[in-house]
Amino acid sequence: MLTVATVNVNGIRAAFRRGMGPWLEGRDPDLLLMQEVRATDEVLRELLGPDWYVAHAEPCVDGHKGRAGVAVASRRPVKREHAAVGPGRFDGCGRWVEADVVLDDDSVLTAVSVYVFTGELETPPRQQEKYEFLDAMAARLTALRADGRHVLVCGDLNIAHREVDLKAWKANRKKSGFLPDERAWLDRLFAAGWVDVGRAHGGVGPGPYSWWSWRGKAFDNDAGWRIDYQIASPELAASAESCVVDRAPQYAERWSDHAPVVAVYDV
Repeated sequence: MLTVATVNVNGIRAAFRRGMGPWLEGRDPDLLLMQEVRATDEVLRELLGPDWYVAHAEPCVDGHKGRAGVAVASRRPVKREHAAVGPGRFDGCGRWVEADVVLDDDSVLTAVSVYVFTGELETPPRQQEKYEFLDAMAARLTALRADGRHVLVCGDLNIAHREVDLKAWKANRKKSGFLPDERAWLDRLFAAGWVDVGRAHGGVGPGPYSWWSWRGKAFDNDAGWRIDYQIASPELAASAESCVVDRAPQYAERWSDHAPVVAVYDV
């Protein structure tokens, strides 16, 4: 069995200060995919400890460290890593990293950690950047799947797919994260055979949500969004035994504004 966890840590140092360490020790995943790492490679490796293979794409904006950063940490050996999603304009943005993980039978699973741009409808260049990144992502996933390998893309896509994927869907119909064109991009991805493992094992909804604002009573009222995904190639998805959201029991026990999405695959 292969246990895979993905989570937007909202800053790895802050997450460990708030209690990520005990969660990680208790869950003990084989693969840990993280977004918004916001740390150097040295800091990330120091926090995780020596027992992980780590593929890490640090963000760099105009020569300065940025606020993104994605990583794949693996208990299994990693034979290749790759941090380019497509057009050169996304190089160094710290939003895409792949790791070829060696499974017990010596086959390879390509695990991808991705952090999609938030976007902003009122600022057209920011929203266009999101669409262009999504297009690059779709092209790269098609190329990865071409040779029949297992592919698993995990992360914060900053898109809620259906009305059941966010509590206040009526109030967000004209906001980035729930725009028709964003949702249609996911429609096309799933129509091409990719599987939303979280929805497949999470029931018809509403929820389970994976992100809640730090502000107000959003967490207490479960007024969240399901924007964190494990999306698998069809053969890998068929091996999934479970997929759950590790929602903290109460607000005070949260160590990120996102909750981990954890799946178990029989591979």
